[in-house]
Formats: sequence, C-alpha cells, structure tokens
Amino acid sequence: MILIQVCVDDIIFGLNNNSMCEEFVAAMLGEFEMSMMSELPYFLGLQVKQLKHGTFLSQSKYYFDLLKKFKMEDCKKDTTPTATNCLMDLDEVGQQVNSTKYRRLIGSLLYLTTSRSCIQFSVSLCARFESNPKESHFKATKRILKYLKGTTNV
Repeated sequence: MILIQVCVDDIIFGLNNNSMCEEFVAAMLGEFEMSMMSELPYFLGLQVKQLKHGTFLSQSKYYFDLLKKFKMEDCKKDTTPTATNCLMDLDEVGQQVNSTKYRRLIGSLLYLTTSRSCIQFSVSLCARFESNPKESHFKATKRILKYLKGTTNV
C-alpha cells in the first residue's frame, strides 16, 4: 500500500514496505528540502490515528475548536443538521447579522464537509445567503453546530 497526500507545500506519505519507504525518501531528498516525522498525529486540521488494521482520519478537535470560537461549547445538542420544516429564503424583513462572522462560519463548516458529508446539504443551503445574511440564516448555521456537538463520535 502506498499513500501519498500533497497539499501545496505539505506532503505526507505512508508505505508498509520499509525498502520502498527508504527509496522514496532518498528520491524526495534529492529534489526537495524536507523533514521526516515518524507517526503523524495531526495534518492540516485532521487528526490521524494509525492502527494495525487501518488509518483513521477525524476532525473532532476541529469541531470543538469551532464550537469554542463561536461560543457554542455549552449549547444543546441537535439530532439533525437542518430542521425538517426548514424553508430558507432571502428573509428580506429579517434582522441583519455580521456578514464577516457568517462567512467565517460557513467557510469553517465547508472545511468540515471533507470528513462529514452529512452536513454538506445544510452548509450549501446556508452558503447561498452569504452576501446578505439575516438572523434566520445564522440560526440555521448554529443548528449545524449543535448537530456536530451531538455527533462528535461519528
């Protein structure tokens, strides 16, 4: 098994064959300046857990940091990312909210969709209102955070 992940100037690789690993490292060092780490506990916001039967990726630390950043670490949990009777529209008469804060939350939630596809629909629905977010839209994004809090072990 060969695993190579490249992201801009970050690269990780994993091999279960020591000679192939040494060969790959020699080839890379011939071209690039790099440092070697043994086990990789954390990479680009992803927690990496290496076990004998597989490698597991998680963003649970990111969830908790996100809840803390938006002062929702003590919020109640929710069982779904979007209310079943949710009808989101422009809400032209709704109260305006800080669009920068709203966009930051949407961006953070979009990053989470890499490991939590269950929130993709809800996040993309909320992202439609980034140009003129209202209190109802912000409330919908907070519900996604409540859902994440209730499902941190998923």
